[in-house]
Amino acid sequence: MCPLEHSNMELVNRTEISEFFLKGFSGYPALEHVLFPLCSTMYLVTLLGNTAIVAVSVLDVRLHTPMYFFLGNLSILDICYTSTFVPLMLVHLLSAQKTISFTGCAIQMCLSLSTGSTECLLLAIMAYDRYLAICQPLRYPVLMSPRLCLSLAGTAWVLCLFKSVTETVIAMRLPFCGHHVVSHFTCEILAVLKLACSDTSVSEVFLLVGAILLLPIPLTFVCLSYTLILATILRVPSAAGRRKAFSTCSAHLAVVMLFYGTVIFMYMKPKSKEARISDEVFTVLYAVVTPMLNPVIYSLRNKEVKEAARKVWGKGGEAEKTASKWQSGT
Repeated sequence: MCPLEHSNMELVNRTEISEFFLKGFSGYPALEHVLFPLCSTMYLVTLLGNTAIVAVSVLDVRLHTPMYFFLGNLSILDICYTSTFVPLMLVHLLSAQKTISFTGCAIQMCLSLSTGSTECLLLAIMAYDRYLAICQPLRYPVLMSPRLCLSLAGTAWVLCLFKSVTETVIAMRLPFCGHHVVSHFTCEILAVLKLACSDTSVSEVFLLVGAILLLPIPLTFVCLSYTLILATILRVPSAAGRRKAFSTCSAHLAVVMLFYGTVIFMYMKPKSKEARISDEVFTVLYAVVTPMLNPVIYSLRNKEVKEAARKVWGKGGEAEKTASKWQSGT
């Protein structure tokens, strides 16, 4: 009887969870009112900046190169990543009802895991692209063909989506008992696993393997690529040639340092027994600021992007002027 009753209790607990309460900053209403305009502004800048990068990369023929193809993918990733949690978070900052459905939580968890994981691989692919462009310039057009670009980007998206779906299914099939309060502002997988009332070792092993494959290994690959790039640049005889070579990869290097620097700081710092509100605020800012800064870095550090933007917007302005003249003439 006891095992049967225990099994029935687990089934009831599992089916009763229809929604989760995202605690976030519910205990700090003043902080919520500060974060709302701040996060709203940063999210808007993220959408506009990354959309502009994608538009310029598509509309300007001169940017139809592997580097800008991958940059466009990075911008789409940043839009998707922030859109998985920021809109709902903004609603929750102004609302007392901070709930999310069980299905909505699973979808949010899966998409945030997928987009974050894909960015890890994409940054490594972009480093490989810069390595070929600088260290193998004569063979670069052949080595980094359009077909290879599509294969690399597509593989990164598909593999990370499959990995994230697997991790999400394993986590969300666990029985949840007791309260359904997630101590986070999103359905972050580690925060949700704390609510499970059964063994979570399988899910934790999957997460550990995924973290090893997507953090140290790509970062090592990026470091190796830039070591070879630096060695090649230093052998360039002229100072102007060295500056030109370094300028083609300095923006990507800055994005890599920003992304991995914040991730390492977040996950390698000593864990306190009690969650501190300062950690939660930093997590929000890190999650929103990094995607916002990527287009800013590329537009400031890259002359081709700035020139292409002027050309595209200039055409738009000329078209408007022509249309207005035509209308006034008729």
